[in-house]
Amino acid sequence: MTDALDPAALDPADMREQYRTAELREADLAAEPMEQFTRWFKDAAGSDAITEPNAMVVSTATPDGRPSSRTVLLKHYDEGGFVFFTNYGSRKGTELETNPYVSLLFPWHPVARQVLVTGTATRVGRDETAAYFRTRPHGSQLGAWASEQSSVIASRAELLARYEELATRYPQAEQVPVPPHWGGFRVTPETVEFWQGHENRLHDRLRYVRDGDAWRVERLAP
Repeated sequence: MTDALDPAALDPADMREQYRTAELREADLAAEPMEQFTRWFKDAAGSDAITEPNAMVVSTATPDGRPSSRTVLLKHYDEGGFVFFTNYGSRKGTELETNPYVSLLFPWHPVARQVLVTGTATRVGRDETAAYFRTRPHGSQLGAWASEQSSVIASRAELLARYEELATRYPQAEQVPVPPHWGGFRVTPETVEFWQGHENRLHDRLRYVRDGDAWRVERLAP
């Protein structure tokens, strides 16, 4: 067996790191989870070690509970929730149509922090989708048309040929129509957990839980 295939050559169980960070206390939290998220998001964006602080793992599931996950980019957030855009015919898009329950994970490992959101996803309005689509680079606009996301294709050449065809048809960004099969989802949070890593795996986990029109905070064992 070669080193590349030898499990002993690189043992994941030996990859340990002690997190030495400040304590996360209930008294330090904002009253609302989105305000607390803003604080941490600004910290993550200001860290040279994190290249895409808006990258998040979106996990969905089929009606019978078969999960899937992928990394997408957060494009907007406010008191109403977290917004991302995708092809509605993609795996995540079709799963969310039949099972709206979703989780989002912001894995800010270089600063020993994570934010985990659970909630439900609904489509944003077409006006909101169109407004965001118009801010996208020309190439990204064409890509939304060129790729039938999650479908099986014969080759990369097929994808590139489709892209070039569209580039000829729509040479400027303002000419590209908004795809009817493409748009946004807004995730309305039911829980938002803030995880802060500590030595000896004694991490801080503080979770906001929606309680009617308010939020309560609970501490979880690490």
